[in-house]
Amino acid sequence: MNINTLVEQIKKKKSVLCVGLDTDLDKIPKHLLEEEDPIFAFNKAIIDATHQFAVAYKPNTAFYEAYGLKGWESLEKTINYLNEKHPDVFTIADAKRGDIGNTSSRYAKAFFEDLGFDSVTTAPYMGKDSIEPFLAFEEKFTIMLALTSNPGAFDFQTQQIDGTELYKKVLATSTTWEHSERLMYVVGATKAEFLVNIRQIIPDAFLLVPGVGAQGGSMDEVFKYGMNDQAGLLINSSRGIIYASSSEDFAEAAAAEAERLQKQMASHLEKLG
Repeated sequence: MNINTLVEQIKKKKSVLCVGLDTDLDKIPKHLLEEEDPIFAFNKAIIDATHQFAVAYKPNTAFYEAYGLKGWESLEKTINYLNEKHPDVFTIADAKRGDIGNTSSRYAKAFFEDLGFDSVTTAPYMGKDSIEPFLAFEEKFTIMLALTSNPGAFDFQTQQIDGTELYKKVLATSTTWEHSERLMYVVGATKAEFLVNIRQIIPDAFLLVPGVGAQGGSMDEVFKYGMNDQAGLLINSSRGIIYASSSEDFAEAAAAEAERLQKQMASHLEKLG
């Protein structure tokens, strides 16, 4: 996967939708619990129902790691299925990793080579030597936390240092790192008013935007302030799509919600021509 391929998919599907696969055995339809691998059975059905509307899928690894080896096997089945059956979609391991030197290299190898994800989310708190090992992988992308959608984001990210908010310093510094062209950034939809400042620092980068829907973020504002001439957005929806129904019609309900979001996105993308 490269940026040109991703942009072509956005044009083809008229969508910037990313479906978050935050699969919880306590929330999936009960009849799936009889399956040999309920998590994969659920994910497969969601993917098959929504792939025509989505350009990306984002399993949050915590929902798989919580189930130990079986959960990790479900994650592996899910990414293998995406890569084999729907190779046109962009895949994101939402793992929020970040450690120094060789440790980050091992994390990168695990997600990029062993599992075959196109990208992985990272936390930049430890600085460039925690991120650059991820950036060393060609045609892979590192999605760095920039300004997140949770209430606690204000504890640190917007605090001022010498008159400049910390998140701005993080963004500006990241553009100086080796292979920074392989960086994408997480910016929460609940912080859409900050997108003007963010785009001044990273005008060309793709932004992964969670928080539309269940967390109250506005899609209209995200497009208004965050879109660039390549779209430059991946707007994530997790619970709103995958748990649209808890009954046997869950896949159909997920498809309907994904299509609803895709139609909203298409109207915004038309402004790009």
